Order: sequence, then structure tokens, then C-alpha cells
Amino acid sequence: MQLLKPKKKIRYAVVGLGHIAQTAVLPAFKNARKNSQLVALVSGDKEKLKKLGDKYRIEKRSLYSEFEELMKTGEVDAVYIATPNFYHRNIMETAARYGVHVLCEKPMAVTTEDCYAMLNEAENYGIQFMIAYRLHFQAANLEAIKRAHSKRIGDLKIFNSVFTFEVKDPRNIRLDVAERGGGPLYDIGIYCINASRTLFKAEPIEVFATANSTKDSRFRKNDETISCILKYPDGKMANFTVSFGAFPTSDYDLIGTKGRIRLEKGYGHSSAMLLKTFEEGKIFKKRFSERDQFAPELIYFSDCIQRKKKVGPSGEEGLMDVKIIEALLLSIDLGSPITLEEINRRRSSSENQKMTRPSYLQSH
Repeated sequence: MQLLKPKKKIRYAVVGLGHIAQTAVLPAFKNARKNSQLVALVSGDKEKLKKLGDKYRIEKRSLYSEFEELMKTGEVDAVYIATPNFYHRNIMETAARYGVHVLCEKPMAVTTEDCYAMLNEAENYGIQFMIAYRLHFQAANLEAIKRAHSKRIGDLKIFNSVFTFEVKDPRNIRLDVAERGGGPLYDIGIYCINASRTLFKAEPIEVFATANSTKDSRFRKNDETISCILKYPDGKMANFTVSFGAFPTSDYDLIGTKGRIRLEKGYGHSSAMLLKTFEEGKIFKKRFSERDQFAPELIYFSDCIQRKKKVGPSGEEGLMDVKIIEALLLSIDLGSPITLEEINRRRSSSENQKMTRPSYLQSH
């Protein structure tokens, strides 16, 4: 009997060493070690490179200005992009040119133009390109989806959610202008959008949003609180509120004709979750303990690379969420509902956008 040769581990570079990388992505490689290996770190901060490089015993440490050289070496198979949203496209395109696969944090990019360009590059260079929607791999959310689609609560009608926390440091990148991917919609509203789309298994046809802020100096560049309504086909409606200035909350409810599903702390990555189902006058509760949500992404993505399988959540999934965010921001500006077709009509040439925006290498 001939033994199969073990598949080579997929070698990763993590690009961007901010909070999410330090607290979640880098530690996840220990739990994903069966097919994924951390081999390189990329940052604009030499101190972070030294500190984290020493901690994880990573020899390859590159500044952003050296990123392309790292891609040329052939010593990296995939990158995990964990930079501020504004830089996702440039980093992805650089990696793609050298045949390096890309796992990109959400949102995929700041504009639909960037998203379309990234999808084109992935196809042109034949790389695997996935958006890091970790909740697509998380047990409590998967159970909620299963129950929703099983018709146990009848025909789905209403999605309702609140996702809030305090951003206390005025220098936090989350408080940057929307044009650079700042504000609560890009950072946390995307969770509510993606959850409603996934639970309804449908795409919204019209959206409306309104924003409000206090006189707090933290919110000079962007809105403190945003409330949104998403109109879906067949009478389904989603509404949610997100804020950077309120007590931490991250729950959602899904209401059908026969019952209701509630997931408490459903968007978090460092806490237990409680799933409640209200059916036939009874309440069923199931608690899900805190688990590593990032290792399953890495394992799955590496397996797709090794086996040449189609990935999901794909770049198309990321594009749809960004398209909805653009529509919601336009609705805030105009004070009126926006159809998704209107966003398509307003889209300009991605190539023109590419020529006018400074690269991430010039911005550090």
C-alpha cells in the first residue's frame, strides 16, 4: 500500500499588526498548525516587528516598504490582511501579482470600485481570495442559521440587532473619516448586514439610514450612532443600530411567523454566546463557550489552497456588503431611501480610481 505524501503547510505572512492581529490572528496559528504556518510579519512599526517577531520566533520581518520584495521571494504562499480598511486593495493586488493567495479582513475594501478591482486581480492571477467572515465558522451562529432555515420559527420576517461599544481613544483608526473606512458602519455595521443577509438567505433591494452624534470631540470625523433599515423581498425587513459611544452590546433577534431566535453576544470573538429559540410557547437555550474563531478560517483557507477548492465567504460576498454600506452612507447624506440599483449606476471606473489614489507604501 502506497502512503500518501503529507501536504506542505501553507506559509502565511500577516500584514498589519494592530489589535486584531495581536489578540486573535497571530495566536490562532497555534491551533491551525496542522496545515498553516506563520512565517512572516509585515508592519509599518519596527517596534511591533521586533516584539512580535521575537514572541512568535518569526525571522522574516518586513516593513510595508519591503512588502513587495517579500512577495517576490516565493517563501510566502498566502497573506492575512489585517491592516486599516483603506489599504486592503493595494496589499491584495501586490500579493496577487506574485501568485500569493489572500485572506482579507472585512470589510473587503472601502468602495465597490476597489472591490471590483480586487476581484478582477484574483481572477487574472488565479489566486484564492477569501474574506475573513469568522462568524461563518462559529458554532453559535451556524446553529442560528440552521434553525432559521429549518422553518422551525416559520417564515422569516424581521431581523433586529444592536451592536455598540465605547471607542475611548480619539486617535483610534475606527474614528477616521468614512472615505478611509472609518465609522461604525464599516467596522461593526458590516456584521449586522452580513448576518441579516445570511439568515434571510437573500439580498436587500432598498436601504435607509440616519445618523446622530453628540458634541463629543471623538466624533468630529464620523458619526457616533447610525440606525439602518434594509428592505428585503417577500416582506422581510432588517433593522439595526450601531454606535461607538454606548455600553457594549452585540445581540441579534430573528423573528418568524411561528417563533423567534435570539443570539446574545453574537458578534464577539472573546466571549461565550447564548442562543435562545422561542418555539410553540417554549424557550430552548444553548450556551456556546468561548472558542478560537480565527483558526477555523485559517485551516479552511489553507485546505482550499491545497485542494484547489472554491472558497467561501468569497470576494463576491465582501463586495455585496460594501455595496450596501455605500448605499447606507448615501442615504444618510441624502436623507432618503436608496435602491441598490442606484449604487450600481453611480459606480465609476475602477481603473480611474486606481490611478488617482496614493498607494499604501506612500502612506507610511
